Amino acid sequence: MSPPAVLLTGAGKRYDIVSCFAALTRTVVADPSPLAPAQYAAHVRAAVPLIDDPRYVTALRELCELHGVGAVLPLTDLDIEVLAVARAEGHLPALVPSPDVARATYDKYETHLLLARLDLPSPPTVLPDADLDALNYPVMIKPRRGSGARSIHLAHDAAQARFFVDYVQEPVMVQRAMGGLELSIDCLGDLHGRCLNAIPRTMLESRGGESIKGAVVHDHELIELGRRTMEALAVTGPATIQVFRDPHIGLGITDVNTRFGGAFPAPVYAALPGRSYPELIVAMAAGETVSPHVGEFRDGMTFTRYYWQLELDERMQPTGRDIVPSGPPSPGR
Repeated sequence: MSPPAVLLTGAGKRYDIVSCFAALTRTVVADPSPLAPAQYAAHVRAAVPLIDDPRYVTALRELCELHGVGAVLPLTDLDIEVLAVARAEGHLPALVPSPDVARATYDKYETHLLLARLDLPSPPTVLPDADLDALNYPVMIKPRRGSGARSIHLAHDAAQARFFVDYVQEPVMVQRAMGGLELSIDCLGDLHGRCLNAIPRTMLESRGGESIKGAVVHDHELIELGRRTMEALAVTGPATIQVFRDPHIGLGITDVNTRFGGAFPAPVYAALPGRSYPELIVAMAAGETVSPHVGEFRDGMTFTRYYWQLELDERMQPTGRDIVPSGPPSPGR
């Protein structure tokens, strides 16, 4: 018997994620844009209403019924809360956290407050109406609902902080600028909010807030922090926890994204056979029980990401004429 299909929303450029699922099971992509390149890695491409359209969830539910979908996963932040509500109401088999957690983790200041309530480490963070003269500098001025490293500014004193608070044309928060190494922990939670695995990686280089070079590291402190965070939030599905290890204040979580991270290939490369996150998600969609195996993965795996492209004909179908580079030289050449 073939496994249930998987439905991915907002696929955008995430060809790596879609193609990985497509190699395992029937994969459906729901995206309103005909130019979203990742949809062309799926078995089924479906145009759906925009996220704020009241017909959005209905369209997804119809796709689930038509294609036998057993798991729905968002590939952007934009519809996580919508899917969380739909899951809570029994409309979609979405692998997302509760509506409350989805709502809080979409707002970086609310994320800070939530982490503090759960005794999880978060850098000192205030709203702009706080006494900015009393802060320890430098600080980061960040949009509360920003993504892709948009409109993030470093301020070295209160005057700079006030300038950037006024400059950014959306609600912001003021957070202690963390020093030290920036890291991420790629995690997966089961249907009951148990952490199945937590795989830390370095962020050697990022572009637009998305990691493009890094290496998997077997760091026990980070693995435990990932597990603790996932289970405190009872996250179902994937999550990426962004962390700094500041030499003065220690670990601090700066973001919790309850979806796959930009460096999706890293935990795939590091997974033991049969235990990549897509494989575990397909297994859960089929009703299988997956046992937690936190900390079991191969470290030292390095990834470096690059751009690719598709040519489409006048009917918006791939032509197959993509530029194919010659293979790398063999050792010794």
